[in-house]
Amino acid sequence: MHSVRRYLRLAAVAAGLVLAQSAAHAADAAKGKQNFMKYGCWQCHGTVGQGSPVTGPKLAPNPMPLEAMSAFIRNSNRTMPPYREAVLPNEDLADIHAYLSSVPSSPDPNSIDILKN
Repeated sequence: MHSVRRYLRLAAVAAGLVLAQSAAHAADAAKGKQNFMKYGCWQCHGTVGQGSPVTGPKLAPNPMPLEAMSAFIRNSNRTMPPYREAVLPNEDLADIHAYLSSVPSSPDPNSIDILKN
């Protein structure tokens, strides 16, 4: 268990270094939405990252930090296959993260008149 955590920490650090190199690329939420659809993320996580108990976890709003998300996506050994940089470039991944970060939170149900008792 400790070796898995250590590996994930090292992967996160490495991903952070790689992503830092592309810091000149300003992440673009509009491009991120296009990439989210292009790479098929929506098929498991929903079109706005809402997730599903059956297909994939909720990603938005408030996604995990980019470095952690990148480490998971690049090194996943779970149901989701890993997406290496050759398949999903760092710039596209940063844009996807910007898109997920731009998804607004759902309103409080008590603020919706028709839902009030």
